[in-house]
Amino acid sequence: MEVYTVTVATGTSEYSGTNNYIYLTLVGENGESERTQLDNPGLDFCRGAVSVVPLRLWLCKHQTTQEDISCVTYKQNSSYLMCDPFFFVLDFISITALLYNVLLYFPVSPVAKTLTGDSALQLLEHRRTELQERQKTYRWVTWAPGIPRCIDAETEADLPQDARFDNEKRSDFEHSLHYALLELSLKKLTIWFGKSWDDLEDFKRIFWKLKSPIAEYCMTHWKEDWFFGYQCLNGSNPRMIQRCKKLPENLPVTADMVQRSMADRTNLDKELKAGNIYLLDYAIMDGIPSNTIKGHPQYIAAPICLLYQHPDEGLIPIAIQLEQTPGRDTPIFLPSDPPLAWLLAKMWVRHSEFQVFQLLSHLLRTHLVVEVFCVATLRQLPAVHPIYKLLSPHIRYTLEINCRGRTQLISANGIFKRVCHSTLGFNITDFYLCSSFVSSMVNLYYQSDHDVQEDLELQAWIRDITEEGLPSKLSSREELCTLLAVAIFTSTAQHAATNNGQFDWCAWIPNTPCTMRQPPPTDKDAVTMDMIMATLPDVSQSCLQMAITWHLGRAQPDAIPLGRYTEDHFTEAKALEVIDRFRMELKEIEKHILSENEGLELQYLFLLPSRIENSITI
Repeated sequence: MEVYTVTVATGTSEYSGTNNYIYLTLVGENGESERTQLDNPGLDFCRGAVSVVPLRLWLCKHQTTQEDISCVTYKQNSSYLMCDPFFFVLDFISITALLYNVLLYFPVSPVAKTLTGDSALQLLEHRRTELQERQKTYRWVTWAPGIPRCIDAETEADLPQDARFDNEKRSDFEHSLHYALLELSLKKLTIWFGKSWDDLEDFKRIFWKLKSPIAEYCMTHWKEDWFFGYQCLNGSNPRMIQRCKKLPENLPVTADMVQRSMADRTNLDKELKAGNIYLLDYAIMDGIPSNTIKGHPQYIAAPICLLYQHPDEGLIPIAIQLEQTPGRDTPIFLPSDPPLAWLLAKMWVRHSEFQVFQLLSHLLRTHLVVEVFCVATLRQLPAVHPIYKLLSPHIRYTLEINCRGRTQLISANGIFKRVCHSTLGFNITDFYLCSSFVSSMVNLYYQSDHDVQEDLELQAWIRDITEEGLPSKLSSREELCTLLAVAIFTSTAQHAATNNGQFDWCAWIPNTPCTMRQPPPTDKDAVTMDMIMATLPDVSQSCLQMAITWHLGRAQPDAIPLGRYTEDHFTEAKALEVIDRFRMELKEIEKHILSENEGLELQYLFLLPSRIENSITI
């Protein structure tokens, strides 16, 4: 029998406390204590409380070092007829062995260990039991054919409590949405619900309190060709543009058509060979059925847009075809065409951009890809596993935000089903920001490729992800590092790049219209301002687009930036050194980005590390 003093600190976030009974168990290499109640329910475990409890715990052998007591488990049982709805959040547990006066500090997570690092039967059984319980709680389901598997939960209410928003996050999310929808309702009442706009200037009438400097810049410059090209590189979907060495066969553009857009003493063939011609191809939109809103049909195009890197004017569009099949009713629009025809053609490209960006680049390639990693991690890796600890901050809240949006955003018959069949590939150079950090952490816990191969929990984890086109086995540390870098980069920098600027680029509706109420033009000379106004979203649709993009793209008040963690997942000195070094590198990157943007009229700050959230929470 050993006497321990246990200090339990309750979390400080709102509603962290509980009125339930809290029980503690010490698990050591030589035994496990009986489950022991920590005092009585009540103020001992209220928000921010620090409770000191003397306990007599029996272990098979005295445990007097942190290495001996490998983990601390706690459980809460209801103290009343009905369970306390609040979720108990621990900051840390510290234990003092009075006989030897040794202080053992335990954050909520114990020392990181792979499966081969735990040799005691009690600890191995603890890992196995934990995963069995998790696999009952977190189950896979296929929402629709062709869509990545996801958590088996219809709504956020079906998720376990520790996967859901805490009350502060939930309150902010709902307040933000209600605020946006309230302003939406007031605008619709003020401007007339369902009414069409009379003129492009009328769109300014929905800029009330919801506004941003970039959105107002869009309002002024959206018609300019250089600004169209700028958004291809710096907007919410910079991965759409590709270099074009040879014109597509279904885009019959001739050198004479675009010569007026070329610089002096050059032509289309020379610029193609020089690598200065680029392409936006929305072929994935071809054949997508259109939607109907309140009885009125909406329309979709599948444009091909050719761009040229002009030495003086920057990246500019030089030809646009609004459908994939050329023909008499599919003209090629040029900058030399009537101004309104060229303007409407660019609007159609931006409309297609809105669809692909929201459903493919944003929803599929960040939210749903990360959900696969999230569910597999929760099902196959125990909390003590170093890879669980590494990924845990980057999957926080992902399940709830996905459940909230799934029924609204996924269409079984529309564009989403089609884009799911496209590649989910990543460019390894994209995630340099975190690859070095990941490699350093992995190498602390895996000394060789053999260690990766022999980690049965890790191999079960990759098999759970296999359905998404990844290898079914990890053979080396390099493979593991690449996969983890993809997961962390996608949940942080990639999501920030696609999500955080959507209000900026979409609030001025003509710049990126969410829907089109008339079919694409087939006659350049027939385009009028009345046709443009009849095509663009009406008052109701415009207000809704502004409200939703503001709600989703706004800065989160509770955001935890990349490199910062609210919980001490790692306690080992070497791991903490790697984390500190990563934070220092992020600070240097932040300084460099700010320096590069200094003096620019239009700054790109979406990938400042301080503005990249640690996980997908919105």
